[in-house]
Amino acid sequence: MPKRDFLSISDFDADELTELLRLAARMKRGKYDRKPLKGRTLGMIFTKSSTRTRVSFEVGATQLGGHALFLSSRDIQLGRGEPIKDTARVLSRYLDMIMIRTFDHADVEELARYASVPVINGLTDLSHPCQILADLLTVKESLGGWKGRTVAWIGDGNNMAHSWIEAAAVLGFALRLACPAGYEPDRALLEQYRTAGDITLSHDPAEAARGADVINTDVWASMGQEAEQAEREQAFRGYIVDDRLMALAARDAIFLHCLPAHRGEEVAESVIEGPRSRVWDEAENRLHVQKALMAMLAGMAGEKEEAA
Repeated sequence: MPKRDFLSISDFDADELTELLRLAARMKRGKYDRKPLKGRTLGMIFTKSSTRTRVSFEVGATQLGGHALFLSSRDIQLGRGEPIKDTARVLSRYLDMIMIRTFDHADVEELARYASVPVINGLTDLSHPCQILADLLTVKESLGGWKGRTVAWIGDGNNMAHSWIEAAAVLGFALRLACPAGYEPDRALLEQYRTAGDITLSHDPAEAARGADVINTDVWASMGQEAEQAEREQAFRGYIVDDRLMALAARDAIFLHCLPAHRGEEVAESVIEGPRSRVWDEAENRLHVQKALMAMLAGMAGEKEEAA
């Protein structure tokens, strides 16, 4: 069986994503007792620090019977200029799977091109597919699924927005993006997937939120953009998800945030701590979806899983 990588949401088709989320739901309910990573090692390369990504992957690998090895850029020769293709081929001789969290998406693509073991994108500046898997599982748990639902993205057209665009195109739900002028999603990526789904872009948060089933946002300045904080605060005024904006959404709408959150900037305290917030379920679900992903990539998830 040829190795599979997971660099973007669109690397999996709708059936594969659905199967993955069903398996994740079974794992969360304690209905999965296999150890597909027994005797195997996951290498975790970090050039961007993390709480949720590191802990969830490390715990997940352990729960699946495997071992996770943390590799910061300071600990390996990548940090001293070793070519990615060399690192990829060497690590493939030691490891059974690689997860990388870094800046440039092209680096992840090169790592996957030269690695002979599965590579998982833990985050790049272009996309954050593992987080979207967790978000989709949270939507399924809270709303019964995404079919016929509308997701609103409020804020920066960043890696999260890009992965939501791909998910909407693959799974067929409606996506409304509201981004400040100059902070829209990557134009080429948006145009690539726009025709495949019901995806709209505006500069009006109220227009995106009205009647939406999911309201989703992220920090105004992501890691590596701290120098732009003051400029972004000016550009993003009016893009806070507060009670007024949530009141425009559907009655059973939920709020999502990938965390960490800056209360009083992109989200009001009353929203993230309110009854519609699902951010803690969403954070937990990183563990379950990544376990399912690792099991599937290891080729040991078994027969098609029963419906959750």
